Order: sequence, then C-alpha cells, then structure tokens
Amino acid sequence: MEYLAIIPARYASTRFPGKPLAMISGKTMIERVYEQSSKAFENVYVATDDNRIFEAVTNFGGRVIMTQINHQNGTSRVFEAMSQIEKLRGIHCKYVINIQGDEPFIKPEQLKELSNCFNNPQTEIATLVKKITNYDDLFSPDISKVVLGKDNRALYFSRTPIPYLRDFPLDKWLENNTYYKHIGLYGYKRETLIEVANMAPSLLEMAENLEQLRWLENEIKICVCKTTFESYSVDTPQDIEKFKANGII
Repeated sequence: MEYLAIIPARYASTRFPGKPLAMISGKTMIERVYEQSSKAFENVYVATDDNRIFEAVTNFGGRVIMTQINHQNGTSRVFEAMSQIEKLRGIHCKYVINIQGDEPFIKPEQLKELSNCFNNPQTEIATLVKKITNYDDLFSPDISKVVLGKDNRALYFSRTPIPYLRDFPLDKWLENNTYYKHIGLYGYKRETLIEVANMAPSLLEMAENLEQLRWLENEIKICVCKTTFESYSVDTPQDIEKFKANGII
C-alpha cells in the first residue's frame, strides 16, 4: 500500500454542527469528498468519532474507521486512523494523504499534484499553495499565507500578509509582490507522520493557531507545490448557498 488517503470528519463544529452530513445536491458533503478522493487514490478511508458519520459512509459504500473523540487536531486523528488501518490490513503504507472533510469540490488533479511531491525522496511533508489574486484573501486572517524558499520549501506560515512590503501602500502589494495562500492538504511520509503526531505544541503554533508551524519549529521540511486549482471549503451553511449561486455546484 503506497498511498493511504484519510479524510478526518467530525460531527461537532461551532459554526456548522453536523457539517459532514450536510446535503449538497442530493449527496452528503462527506460522500462528495470521498468520491473525489477515490478518483486519485485507491485506498481512501474516512476517520470519524461519530456513529452518524460512520453509518452514512457505510451506507454509500465507503470505508470508514472510528477514532477517539479527544483528538486535538486532524493530524492526531489521521495518525490513529493510519495505525488502525495498517493493523486491519496487515500492511504498512509509505505515504499518508490528509484530505479535508469540508472540501466537497476538491479536484483529483490537486491530490495528484500533492502526491507527486514524493517523487523527490527528500520530501517529508508536502502541501499546496495558490497565488493570491485579490486583497480580501490577502488580508483575511482566516486564510493562511506562506513564504517560500528558492527550493519551494515553506519558510513560514502566517495569518497576516507576509512579507510586509515596507515601501508600498497596502493597496499596491499585489502589484509588487507574489503572495501565496495555503491550501490545507497534507501528505506525509509514514515515518514523519508518526514523528509529528507525537510533538508537543510549539510557541509559534499557539501564537498563530497554525499547526504546521510546530513542524517548522522542529525543523521538519515542508515541500510546497504551486497549484492553479481553487480551494472551496464549506465553513457555514451559507457557503453552500454561495457556491450554488456562483455555479460551483
């Protein structure tokens, strides 16, 4: 088993309780994520702590693993799911792909871009970024920004625009620098996932509330692939209506 794709799915959500089971044009959100992921990977599993989600995935013929409730983040849940699946299947994977359960329109091509990062044997963790083209995204604290090194490795993630263009007014930043937003997909070498799942929270992570800063503080290299595909995450019920109105659904 080379690639193992895992979709963490929690029922509890402050802004949108039961989000994975929200109906989108006749299918639940989790079913849509599962279908898109299965176009890119053979081994796809949902990892959940809720019986309702477990039953929903089973009913549409998907593979699902029950995990503990008290996980602090998706990475921890993915690690537990990987451990269970490997024990169940009696075989280890080489790479684990962590797919967000609230992106029902994820493109299989995006997932392939992510997995192709592991063609470089030095890649420990891989993720995607996309060029920012509007000021709403640039200045939104809900969208994490990334600065890259010459080798396309992540130098830092932040909720604020980075770098700061000292000699230009704010409304001229996009004209004078290239900014990237983070697309929240991750791929891990199996050994690296085990390592990061057991790391304690870090100071930078707690300051920005971005888990990937924990990995950078612990000198884990994050390989970045630039994608041209947009990311459409569902955070509230209104997002579904907005995507319908914009023709995304």
